[in-house]
This record gives sequence, C-alpha cells and structure tokens, in this order.
Amino acid sequence: MPRGQKSKLRAREKRRQNRAEAQGLRSAQAATAEEEATASSPPVTGDGASSSSVTGSLQAPASVSAATSATAGVSCKRSDVRGKSHVQKSKKSQAAPSSESSGQDLLTRKADTLASYLLCKYKMSEPIKKGDMLKVIHKRYREHFPEILKKASERMDLFFGLEVKEVKPNSHSYSLVCKLDDTSDGSVSCAWQFPRKGILMPLLGLIFLNGNHASEEEIWELLNIFGVYAGKTHFIFGEPRKLITQDLVQENYLEYRQVPGSDPPRFEFLWGPRAQAETTKAKVLDFLSKIKDTVSTDFPPRYEEILRDEQERARATAATMAGATDKARARSRATSSRYPPPE
Repeated sequence: MPRGQKSKLRAREKRRQNRAEAQGLRSAQAATAEEEATASSPPVTGDGASSSSVTGSLQAPASVSAATSATAGVSCKRSDVRGKSHVQKSKKSQAAPSSESSGQDLLTRKADTLASYLLCKYKMSEPIKKGDMLKVIHKRYREHFPEILKKASERMDLFFGLEVKEVKPNSHSYSLVCKLDDTSDGSVSCAWQFPRKGILMPLLGLIFLNGNHASEEEIWELLNIFGVYAGKTHFIFGEPRKLITQDLVQENYLEYRQVPGSDPPRFEFLWGPRAQAETTKAKVLDFLSKIKDTVSTDFPPRYEEILRDEQERARATAATMAGATDKARARSRATSSRYPPPE
C-alpha cells in the first residue's frame, strides 16, 4: 500500500478514536452540569419517597444510582449529548457551594460522575488519563482532584470490585483492575466481581432488609432507581430480567419462587444457597452501611438478627467441638482398656 494512503488511514482512525473519546467526555460533562445545578438542593433521602420504606432506605445514596444508571448517560454512544451539554452549560455558574456541607456534597457528586466515567472507559477498554478526568469534573476542581478520585475509587471498589491503579508513578495514566475478593467459604466467585457485584449486592441487601424475602415488584422498584428496567438492555448488566430471574437463579445466588397461595400468581426473591455459602448477612449489612454512610447498628432489627445468628453458630460450633472431644476421650478409654499398660 502506498505510504500516502497508509498515512490517510492512520489519520482517519485517529480521528475516529478522538471523536469517540470526546463524545464520552461530553456525556460525563452533561451529567456534571446536572449535578452542579442541583448542588444547592438538599440530598434525596429515603423518607417517604418510595412506596416501599425498605426500598426507599436504599434510595438515599447518590453513589448507587451514579455507578449504575448514570452509565446510561455516559455510555459514549449517545448522539444528543452535545446539545444537552450546551444547553446546561449556562447553569454551571449557579453551582457555587454556599457552605462547607454543600461543598462536600458537591465533591461527592463529582466523585459519582467520575465513577460513571471510569466505568464507561473500563467497559470500552479505553485508556484513562488525568487530563480527561479533570475535563469531566471541570478543571476548576483541580486542587480537589485527589479527594474526588479517592471517593470515586472507593465507589468502584464497593459496587463493582474494580480497583483504580496508576499505570506508572507520576504517569497520570490509570487503569481499572478487577479485584479477586475471597468469599466467606474461601473460594473466588465471578458473582462478586464486575459487573454482577453491582447488581447482586443491592438485591441481597433489599431481600435482607425486607425480612429475608422481597416481592418481584419491590425488586424492580429498586432496580428502576438504579436506571435498570425490565426489557431494556443495560449498558453494564445486559438484559436485566434474564440476569436476575434466570442467570443468578440458575447459579443459585437467588431463589425465585411463587408466593405461596397467591392468586393470581405473584413471585418473590430470596437468597440462594450459594449466596448463603459465599457471603454473610454481616457483610451485606456492612455494604448497606457504606452506601448509606452510616454504621450497622443504625439498622437495629437486622443487626440484632445478625447477632442472634452469630450466637447460634457459636453454640452449634461449641456443641460440635464438645461432641468431638467426648468421642476422642471415649476412643482413648476404649484403647486403654483393650491394651492395658504393662505392670
């Protein structure tokens, strides 16, 4: 191929890559503009906002929806992003924090937007550069970049099991690495890694908070908050109905069954045997506490349930050990009587 034609092909490919990257940046900036415009408003809480108080209690943290539903807005594929970003650009000047608390809230929103952008770049296997991240959060937040990146990194780890790492020291280039978290039974399962961890842990949390079962309506109410809808393919999770009613059920992470005696038939979700074997209620409650920025004791009924379960397990373990000790002593006595020591 002639040298000139090769140069044209390389230039064309580079322009295509630049357009794709710029489109992703514009999407993230559009989401940032929305967040800044609402920064002076009080954060949404789960108090009475939802038809289900339990589902509402999971609605409060913006980090949950930002790490999932916002990826639809930062999908690097939307054709109307340029216009949306342009329309909302005029709102940015209204976003100045009025107090220390609102300033911290704005940094949290920036971290949520940055987490969405990181997720997009990871999904598309594209490089992550500091300069691009500053464009996403706006360069005037440069001095807060370490704190914002730290918060975004914590979200990626918490929701998706992805660790943000700098490629080389002072390279200003980053990558996302899938962490291999051990389960409670010592194994390593893909269900607790990207992307399934991002949907499985909230579902297990809702089931646990709801008394260890949750109706199909409550499950979809929660998923809708995250921007995940039945019959609509999600950028991260794929087809959600198939994922939660077939894939995770067949893998025994969820149990999907008809509510006994329901007519017309209604269905509910429970923890599956693998979820019970590979994680614990304490871990799930710790996850919920982190996304709510609180502590486990702020969920009194569930915390007390965990304490009761741990006490029962401790008693069962002690009884098993005592039984094993008694059997060992009995065998020792039988051996001694069969072979008496020499006189």
